[in-house]
Amino acid sequence: MAIAIEKSPHELRVLAIHAHPDDVEFQCAGTLAILRRLGCHVTIATMTAGDGGSAELSASEISAVRRREARASADLLGADYVCLELCDLRIDVSEDSRRRVTEAVRKARPDLVLTAPPADYLSDHEMTSRLVRDAAFNASVRNFDTRDPAPAPLLGAVPHLYYVDTLEGVDIFGHPVLPDFYVDVSATFETKKAMLACHESQRRWLSAQHGIDEYLESMERWSRHRGREIGVEHAEAFRQHRGHAYPRRNLLLALTAGARERPAIPAARATA
Repeated sequence: MAIAIEKSPHELRVLAIHAHPDDVEFQCAGTLAILRRLGCHVTIATMTAGDGGSAELSASEISAVRRREARASADLLGADYVCLELCDLRIDVSEDSRRRVTEAVRKARPDLVLTAPPADYLSDHEMTSRLVRDAAFNASVRNFDTRDPAPAPLLGAVPHLYYVDTLEGVDIFGHPVLPDFYVDVSATFETKKAMLACHESQRRWLSAQHGIDEYLESMERWSRHRGREIGVEHAEAFRQHRGHAYPRRNLLLALTAGARERPAIPAARATA
């Protein structure tokens, strides 16, 4: 059944917020590119500047590099970029972080939020997911004071909330995490790839820290796998948060014409 969209795409605002520079590019940049083509305003936010992501540079030095890379990536999309300046590998659910994330949501004024999955391989991702989930609710609560010196107005309503894919589509026990739906990003995949390529310092660090030197290839391999599950070249997978007080109509599904709900029988997980 078709879902009515109450606003035109040019009136819609989207916030994609994840833990580190490059997380958004890996998991949902193709979908963001579709939304930008429709005319939506897009903000990309990172909880940290990736201050832990270097084998050579200090935290302040690599943070400056990675902020520049994140802005360059957002510029390719015509999106805003903001960093909440939390610390890499030390994101936690605290009073300060709750206020900071809630203020970021209020400033972005989103109708639709994309964020990290609740269970993933890294604590920073899981803490981000919890903080953004709470902030999406808190942002319209009058008596939730963020203590920001220039606070943004309250949101008028709780925004639609979506979780991006987990790394390799599995939870911390290696069990498959089934998407609610997929977005066909074949037409915007080159934009996604170019955005990820902006994060050159992360590629170098992964090579030094983990012996991984297939940054773009691993992203492309997974997007092709998700694409095969719905019979297209490239896809990104999502789940919608439908708990009490959160919108349950699937706005993202309605906006992206290439979106497909999960098949009744899920395809086998990729092994390579």
